[in-house]
Amino acid sequence: MERQIVTDSSSSNVGDGSEVVRELMEVIETVGSYAEFRKTQRKECLNLVRRLKLLVPLLEEIRGLDESVSGFALDSLGNLRKALLGAKKLLKNCNYGSKIYLAMESEAVMCRFHAVYDKLNQALDDLPYDELGVPIEVKEQVELMRMQLKRAKRRTDTQDMELAMDMMVVFSKKDDRNADSAILERLANKLELHTIADLKAETVALRKLKKQRGGQNESIQQITDLLGKFKQIAGIDESVSLDGPISTRTLQRCQSSMVPNEFLCPITLEIMTDPVIVATGQTYERESIRKWLNSNHRTCPKTGQTLDHLSLAPNFALRNLIRQWCEKNNVELPKKDRYASSDNYSAELMEEISSLVQDLSSSQPDVRRDAIVKIRMLSKENPENRILIANNGGIPRLVQLLPYPDSNIQEHTVTALLNLSIDETNKRLIAREGAIPAIIEILQNGTDEARENSAAALFSLSMLDENKVLVGTFNGIPPLVDLLQNGTVRGKKDAATALFNLSLNQANKSRAIKAGIIPPLLHLLEDKNLGMIDEALSILLLLVSHPEGRNEIGRLSFIKTLVEIIRSGTPKNKECAVSVLLELGLNNSSLTLAALQFGVYEPLREITITGTNRAQRKANSLLQHMSKCEHIP
Repeated sequence: MERQIVTDSSSSNVGDGSEVVRELMEVIETVGSYAEFRKTQRKECLNLVRRLKLLVPLLEEIRGLDESVSGFALDSLGNLRKALLGAKKLLKNCNYGSKIYLAMESEAVMCRFHAVYDKLNQALDDLPYDELGVPIEVKEQVELMRMQLKRAKRRTDTQDMELAMDMMVVFSKKDDRNADSAILERLANKLELHTIADLKAETVALRKLKKQRGGQNESIQQITDLLGKFKQIAGIDESVSLDGPISTRTLQRCQSSMVPNEFLCPITLEIMTDPVIVATGQTYERESIRKWLNSNHRTCPKTGQTLDHLSLAPNFALRNLIRQWCEKNNVELPKKDRYASSDNYSAELMEEISSLVQDLSSSQPDVRRDAIVKIRMLSKENPENRILIANNGGIPRLVQLLPYPDSNIQEHTVTALLNLSIDETNKRLIAREGAIPAIIEILQNGTDEARENSAAALFSLSMLDENKVLVGTFNGIPPLVDLLQNGTVRGKKDAATALFNLSLNQANKSRAIKAGIIPPLLHLLEDKNLGMIDEALSILLLLVSHPEGRNEIGRLSFIKTLVEIIRSGTPKNKECAVSVLLELGLNNSSLTLAALQFGVYEPLREITITGTNRAQRKANSLLQHMSKCEHIP
């Protein structure tokens, strides 16, 4: 069919075409200016921006075309415009959107990326390159971009899987031990939500999201709750408004007076009543900087510099200036909390901790035991205690007590180290002192509670990649597998969490498979009373990417179990089960055919309509693969 050529009477369309090209150039320039892509989608965003920039030579060639073009060419440019605007909207959301929401809905966001890739591919495929006078070398560059977009659709990201597991643990785990606090701190760091500026931006993004979604719903509530926990970790009082430079209370007190900036605490942005100086020379309200330091921070909030010490010196000169200014301007200072303004607590605490650490080496068993119990309790209470215990040399002495031939001492010691390991620096100190082999020994031979807390400690320590390697090297995986199989319910959960974390290391996947992890995982799938189907499937999804894991997992009985979960499990169960079956089927078509015989087709079709975003995508891929397998002779 001939394409309709624009006649002289329609020459205004040339102007329209030039306008479209100009707009396309502006879109690419705008997305190129985005610089704060959320960590969960950063790699995908940067790759998309880089690919969009490859279109600039194409657009420059079209923009320089003087002759009239057909209506078909204009329609094609219009489709390209729609695709680029869709890309811009997605990239803008990944630049300014809620970090927690983008992490929770990472699979849905990936589906949006895939939709953008498809639209771009289609629009570029429809362009009449010859009519538009596009040189062959520019067309080849466009073809290169299209190949990259197709490859991007096939890529998976293990880091997203790890993040998803962390969020699953935070939202679903029942007990509230310190291991959960460790996961929260890990999530805050991963999502880059650990500074005041980050949390303020997230609060604004969440409010916009809530407005877009028409109010509160379950997922918005989850994000709000998690953001509140991140604020607590950062030492921000929930009552402090993050929307403006001065809170409502401050505005009411100050009325029309303008408070000098140097009188405002850099953390709360409220007028200071008890200003103190930190090691960098910056001044803060005492209560605010204490909350910051008590939240595992060892940096100056304003400068970001590491603090040489945690001592706070009263800034008497500034306090006097603030009082004089308030009297002159008739401003009433807020009432001070007598307890918060006292230094006695810190001095007494430092003295107590120093004495307890010394008692860990006492020759009197009762004194030593009492010291361990007290340190265990203090290390559980707050981050400042963990720092003080470490600074006073508590970690080496506790590690030395791990092999002590008293099960009660072992239990208290390993639990104290679990509590201390929440601090990132302490993780390295504990491993450097040689604690990992001794913790593994307690995991093998300790009391039930000692074994559970040893597993939790290994999970906490293995947040650092170098410690994942150490746990595997020191043969820590077999006793974790044994706990997964024979432990209490709480022990099984601790073991599952640790094994998931450790299995992110490729060598540890092989170790776990050789240690016999597959049978207890399959048992967890069958025992619905334990409520650990998600955990088991998440670990299996990691192991199925390993050849040894596929051989071990790929049994007909397991395929039948997967099909049952796909048919009647929870939405999250179904999502994980479809992902595992897809990975198995892509590497072994006979397993795909077996799943068909067990009746997986109809449940898969249902998931493509009603499942989670990730489940829909995986189910569609699996159905496509099955249609190919059915034609294999």
